[in-house]
Amino acid sequence: MTAQARGLHARVLESLGPAITAGEYPPGSVLRTDELSQEFAVSRSVMREAVRVLESMHLVESRRRVGVTVRPTAEWNVYDPQVIRWRLAGADRPRQLRSLTVLRSAVEPAAAALAAKHATAAQCAALTECAIGMVATSRGQRLEEYLRHDVEFHRIVLNASGNEMFARLGDVVAEVLTGRTHHQVMFEDPDPAAVTLHVKVAEAVREGDAARAEELTREITLGALEELDVLAP
Repeated sequence: MTAQARGLHARVLESLGPAITAGEYPPGSVLRTDELSQEFAVSRSVMREAVRVLESMHLVESRRRVGVTVRPTAEWNVYDPQVIRWRLAGADRPRQLRSLTVLRSAVEPAAAALAAKHATAAQCAALTECAIGMVATSRGQRLEEYLRHDVEFHRIVLNASGNEMFARLGDVVAEVLTGRTHHQVMFEDPDPAAVTLHVKVAEAVREGDAARAEELTREITLGALEELDVLAP
C-alpha cells in the first residue's frame, strides 16, 4: 500500500470507526462499499482494506449478496485499543471509562502482587524511575508529561507480573489513561495522594511485599473510580 493509500485508508477508518462505535450505524445496518467509496472519495480497494480492519475488530462482517453489516455491540473486540479510543471519543465516554476502570480495579492489584514476587531488578529500577517522573511532573499542569510516566508505570507492573494475560492488557490501560487525559476527565494537576501511592507501590514491589503492593494498587484504582464520580458522572 502506498503512502497516499495508507493516508486515505486511515482517513476512512478515523471517520467510519467512531461513527459505528457511536451508534450512527446501529447493529444490523448494511454499509454499501460502493456508496462509501463515493462518500469518502476513495477507491474500492482502499474501502475494502478499511472494511477488513473493521472486520478484524469484529465491528462489521461481510456477507455475499448482502454487503457489510454492523455487528451487535456484544460481539465487538472491546479490548482492541483502537475500538477503546473510538468509544472514548463518543457520547458514551463516562460509561466506557467506568467499565474500563472497573476492569483495572480487578486486574491491576493482582498484577502488582505478582510483580512484587517476580519483578527483575531492572523492572524495579524502571518502576521507581517512572514514579519519580510522576512526582516531578505532577504540578504545573504538565499532564501530557505526567501521562507518559503514568502509562509506562502501569505497563511495567503488568509486565513484571509474569502473567502474559495481564501483560497484554498494557495497551488497554494505556488507552484508559490517555483517554482520561485527552478528554479532560482529569484534574488540572493529578491528585497528590494518588501520586504518592504510585511511589509506595514501586517501593513495595522493590521490597517484595506482595500484600502491600496489592493493597496500594487497589487504592489507586478505587481513587480513579471516585474521580469519575466527580468528573464524569
